[in-house]
Amino acid sequence: MRKNIGQFMKGMGMGVALGCTAGVVGTCYMKKNKKGVKHNAGKALHSIGDLLENVTDMF
Repeated sequence: MRKNIGQFMKGMGMGVALGCTAGVVGTCYMKKNKKGVKHNAGKALHSIGDLLENVTDMF
């Protein structure tokens, strides 16, 4: 039982560390490339809207 808890805590710590790293990298990217991020986000939202429209048309 103690071994399982230790492994769980180790995995949880790794997840938190990777999440923080991804957050820092994403923040730095967004600060350097604001126009590109806004453009890509707009394209992604448009694509999701089209996908949802196609799915609703199928039903």
